[in-house]
Amino acid sequence: MVSDEARAVLEKVFGYPSFKDGQAQVVESLLSQRNTLAVMPTGAGKSICYQLPSLLFDGVTLVVSPLIALMKDQVDALGSLGVPATFINSSLKGSEVKQRMLDAAAGRYKLIYVAPERLEAEDFRQLVDKIHVSFIAVDEAHCVSQWGHDFRPSYRKIAPFVQSLPRHPLVGAFTATATPEIKQDIARLLSLQDANTFVTGFNRDNLYFSVLRGENKKEFILDYLAARPSQPGIIYAATRKEVDNLYEALQKNGVACGRYHAGMREAERAQSQEAFLRDDLLVMVATNAFGMGIDKSNVRFVVHYNMPKNMEAYYQEAGRAGRDGERGECILLFGPQDILLQKFLIEQSVYSPKRKSHEFAKLQVMADYCHTPQCLRTYILNYFGEADAPKECNNCVNCLDDREAVDITTQTQMVLSCVVRMKERYGTVMVAEVLKGSKNKKLKSFGLDRLSTYGLMSEMTLQEIKDLIGFLTAEGYLSLTEGKFPLLKLGSRAAAVLRQGETVRRKVQQKQEVKKDDNLFAQLRRLRKEIADRENIPPYVVFSDATLREMSERRPADSQSLLRINGVGEKKLEKYGAHFIDAIHTYLQEN
Repeated sequence: MVSDEARAVLEKVFGYPSFKDGQAQVVESLLSQRNTLAVMPTGAGKSICYQLPSLLFDGVTLVVSPLIALMKDQVDALGSLGVPATFINSSLKGSEVKQRMLDAAAGRYKLIYVAPERLEAEDFRQLVDKIHVSFIAVDEAHCVSQWGHDFRPSYRKIAPFVQSLPRHPLVGAFTATATPEIKQDIARLLSLQDANTFVTGFNRDNLYFSVLRGENKKEFILDYLAARPSQPGIIYAATRKEVDNLYEALQKNGVACGRYHAGMREAERAQSQEAFLRDDLLVMVATNAFGMGIDKSNVRFVVHYNMPKNMEAYYQEAGRAGRDGERGECILLFGPQDILLQKFLIEQSVYSPKRKSHEFAKLQVMADYCHTPQCLRTYILNYFGEADAPKECNNCVNCLDDREAVDITTQTQMVLSCVVRMKERYGTVMVAEVLKGSKNKKLKSFGLDRLSTYGLMSEMTLQEIKDLIGFLTAEGYLSLTEGKFPLLKLGSRAAAVLRQGETVRRKVQQKQEVKKDDNLFAQLRRLRKEIADRENIPPYVVFSDATLREMSERRPADSQSLLRINGVGEKKLEKYGAHFIDAIHTYLQEN
């Protein structure tokens, strides 16, 4: 049972009357001075699990974190709660590092965020000798394992650092995604002897999961964003080139968005990220270089433009939606070339034969996810070892799919026949042009305009034919060869259509309705943005969307009522309470 003192800090400082599932056990374990490994999904409140005990320990807490952005976000958030915290990293000038070291030595901080590389720096070791380090929290702990999806060799320096200290501090390790194999690795490589391990469950009830196969991806994205003009979201693409192309297409269509990938200048990346965090730009198009440790709580959707290479990466990225507990949508747009692309990326980046085999096995799991007819949430939970997951979740596309299924057997037979008559020697574009009846000179020079399938689909646009080919490939009626110029071949399901008359159906995506926020919620968001801009902090540091939503529903009229809203602690009540009470009062008068 967690102490009354801990509950009091949770309510007074963080503004929550009770712990989320799993938090209390982790906090209790740490307060009992037991080394602890906590596997908690993104949005489950990992940060509070080490921040709260830090406030109750006598000494200083070191938080080892892999990313500068995460450190800044968390220090900003703690500052808004009145908690003395800082970070020491490469983004600071030498004079700033020196001053923060002096302040730390003088006991002015309860939490200090550092990168694992900093642990070996001589000046930092000298600082550690002067202060009482009572607790070391290792965030993103899966980075210590070479089998994790984001292995960082620098994480192997943490255990020797802990062992070298004259008094061994308490150690807590935290991660959002870890298979049983990786959990064992974390405990062993961080030397967590006799540690309590908590897996709070990977399920996120508020997230809706969807896989769409064979869609025209750009058209889908444009329609999707048009229906959500005021919602923040992330679109992940597999390569820098894909990010740039999509970013330019969205800009051309009037969508204000940012982009983020490792090929951009650091200042440009930082500027784009800052604009997204502050809600100046609502959409971010990015590679997987973006997002780890980003605490933006009001991301309403995460769309994967390409299939990721493994389930750990997918679930961590998708899990950046709905961290405030409000509904989030996680959509994966699967195209048949995604598998070829990910195989190519693995070949280029993984050199160990054993690790390469491991990565290909994980890729197959991801490909199976994109085609499974079972509940998508159940598939994910089973992968992470939750064997007792329910068979249906009623919050994924496979459980709730109400799209109309259209009979496309005749069109399918036309496409398959065309591939046969072209002797399986051409790619998607050439097959589509033959079916369209294109006047392409190259096509005519090969004599392809004399085929019986030439012009069979002249009433369709070239893009519609390509989309149909993409759908048939995703469903196994066609297949693509590997290589730079993949060729279309008949797939394993083709014979049943051509020889046995099997019916082929395709689900048609419904036109999306524009989603509007209620007026009070929209006004509170505008007020939050004004305050955030004035204080030079991201809006969600002021209050989360979930907190604003509760305010707009319960409409507190005084300080005591506002204090009962989740996410409103005493410090935030003091700083912002009057502004939000006034805004609610004005709204009620006008309406």
